[in-house]
Amino acid sequence: MPSADIRYISFDCYGTLTNFRVGDVTRLRFEQHVDAASMPAFLEDFTAYRFDEVLGDWKPYPEVLHRALERTCERWGLAFQPEDADAIVEAVPTWGPHPDVPAPLARVAGKLPLVILSNAADSQIQSNVDLLGAPFHAILTAEQAQAYKPRLQAFEYMFDTLGCGPEHFMHVSSSLRYDLMSASDLRIGRRVFVERGHGPGNPAYGYQAIPDLGGLPALLGL
Repeated sequence: MPSADIRYISFDCYGTLTNFRVGDVTRLRFEQHVDAASMPAFLEDFTAYRFDEVLGDWKPYPEVLHRALERTCERWGLAFQPEDADAIVEAVPTWGPHPDVPAPLARVAGKLPLVILSNAADSQIQSNVDLLGAPFHAILTAEQAQAYKPRLQAFEYMFDTLGCGPEHFMHVSSSLRYDLMSASDLRIGRRVFVERGHGPGNPAYGYQAIPDLGGLPALLGL
């Protein structure tokens, strides 16, 4: 059952709720330049550089993707074409939810107000949220916070905007590195790890694990 102190359920969006298909788009753009056997390593490097790019001062999300892809190409000895990064940026707003998301999300929306805290640009995210099919009390972005997760400033922006402390949130994410390590450092009230295979977990960070969003209602006593 939820703690009496929990006032909001906050979610990472891309990867946790929305099917973040950046790997699919990147694979299509580079299949003529990277052989099939090497493609997983190429995509892993792109993932790592995207993470690295959000650790400093805020910059627009298209710039994050452009710079991460440029660094990946440099590592692989490939010519960087800005139109490849543009294709990824343009694809993001078209992606819908994981199949397991809409029904349980609608159920928990009746229990507590839902919040999104996303490493997104304001211009991207509304169309993705509309496809989730549930009402959200607040949609908060890195652009608004002027900081990307895992920086604590991004989470502190959420606390300040909603006027309550970390103990008043249940935070749900499929990423340990972007969300749950910071959520632990900030002592967010309850932390939920959706095990989508986006990276390894570590129970030391004090979360409850569910295989997909279908497990969330039970954590709220529904």
